[in-house]
Amino acid sequence: MMYSNIPSAQTIIQHCQAKGVKNIILSPGSRNAPLTISFTENPFFTCFSIVDERCAAFFALGMAQQLKEPVAIVCTSGSALLNYYPAIAEAFYSDIPLVVISADRPSYKIDIGDGQTLRQPNVFANHIGYSANLKQDIFDDPVEQKNIQSFNDEELNKAFRIAKDENSPVHINVPFEEPLYEKTKDLSVVANVFKAIGREAASNFVIEDFNEIWSKAERIMVLVGVNAPNSIDQSVLEMLGEDSRVMVLTETTSNLHHPNFFPSIDSILVPIEKSENKKELFKKLQPDILLTFGGLVVSKKIKAFLRSYKPSNHWHIDSKKAFDTYFSLTKHIKENPNTFLIELINCTNNSIGSYFDFWKKRREQYIKKREEYSNGVVFSDFLVFRKILKSIPDNYQLQLSNSSTIRYTQLFSNNASVPVFCNRGTSGIDGSTSTAIGASIYNESPTLLITGDLSFFYDSNGLWNSYIKKNFRIIVINNDGGGIFRILPGKEESENFNTFFETTHNLTANNLCNMHGLEYLCADNEVELKTNLKNFYKMSEKPKLLEVKTPRLLNDKILLGYFDFIS
Repeated sequence: MMYSNIPSAQTIIQHCQAKGVKNIILSPGSRNAPLTISFTENPFFTCFSIVDERCAAFFALGMAQQLKEPVAIVCTSGSALLNYYPAIAEAFYSDIPLVVISADRPSYKIDIGDGQTLRQPNVFANHIGYSANLKQDIFDDPVEQKNIQSFNDEELNKAFRIAKDENSPVHINVPFEEPLYEKTKDLSVVANVFKAIGREAASNFVIEDFNEIWSKAERIMVLVGVNAPNSIDQSVLEMLGEDSRVMVLTETTSNLHHPNFFPSIDSILVPIEKSENKKELFKKLQPDILLTFGGLVVSKKIKAFLRSYKPSNHWHIDSKKAFDTYFSLTKHIKENPNTFLIELINCTNNSIGSYFDFWKKRREQYIKKREEYSNGVVFSDFLVFRKILKSIPDNYQLQLSNSSTIRYTQLFSNNASVPVFCNRGTSGIDGSTSTAIGASIYNESPTLLITGDLSFFYDSNGLWNSYIKKNFRIIVINNDGGGIFRILPGKEESENFNTFFETTHNLTANNLCNMHGLEYLCADNEVELKTNLKNFYKMSEKPKLLEVKTPRLLNDKILLGYFDFIS
């Protein structure tokens, strides 16, 4: 086994190995050669080569999302590092542990006009758990080198602790002087790796403080954002679902299922907005207690409602952080949601109320109306999403892009055996394809990515790697532009709107599939969609992409018509 002869490179590799960070996503470069040599020569590490750093970072993010452990990304100096930023911001807000390792030029070469240089230390300061700026090795001064080694070890120990204990991205910046490619069979340093002691329990609640308020409340709303599959015990879901005082509002990414939950939030709220007695109905919906957990919520309408009709108590359960999304937060419960809910439910005497029953009837009405509307609707985004979501086989992993895709999926029921993921930390359209491919690597189940055309083309370099599995599937809903802008207020039919907001185009995915070795299928009507979906999920020698072309000028009318119809 060979190592770089540079002590700081050896030190980083030893820390990664000692902390169990074994998946390394490398992008090509020269300044990071000492790291690339040391990682790829060590059989402990599994190394992946992704040329585009933005794609590499999202690929790592998808992998870390599934493994629930740190994944490292390694790049050369200069602007290569900045391409990591979108994924780092997503990891920061989604609590995903990325370990960003960037090679740097010596400090005396920064800001003097040298190539591939910029101010790399602390470059992610606003969206990083910790920035470890290592010192450059000094070979001709043993005393100073000892001090440098001690400093670097301390910084690395802190960075890895934060990544693992806080599920946060961290940045390790390390300057290297040339020569960069020299190797050695023997380690010249032994890193001082602190043994991980684990994160202390952050719990700050006494259940009796909540029990009385919960027991007396007549209207309790439980609202769940992005939530990991199988993170809440079924017994908890049953208790919440059977409490007549409780409404549980979920989204596709909540990964919670019960017959009495409300999985399509906007289908409840839009009919109220359109009703003549909306103030009275909103008052009926206003909760005494709002209990939230999970990540960010998609529905703008539930945010607007709760900001106007504030609960008396808003409790958010999360061991790390609590956003005051609804401007009414009264308690941040620093605990695992499942642990808190078990204690709360076990200590509560169930009362009888009418909150759930009233809104259950409204839910049944919109479900009936949705089916009636769906059966008569013409070929469009609305119909396509309904058909696709019904077609997904059991136990697939479903990855969603943002914008229209995540919003359409909120309208329909989802197969409870299909876990759902989406980059909702920053809710950007960038990186969806790369994330999905990274998430598929260690997942035994097949993965399906449903994405819009702009998101897909924006991340087309996500296909530029050799790690796409044969059972990986992509469905691209191509409506020739950013169709979501047609739904938003302020839309007007003009050349300006079409060019600078909707960004119309005539692109298709066919040539990209040919270039990257994917089997290509296409549908632009209901019959073709039905025919292609029959064979789409079958095993094949290549990954498959199904492009569904929908009518750009009709989709928004059909979606808005749906909300009028159920109202």
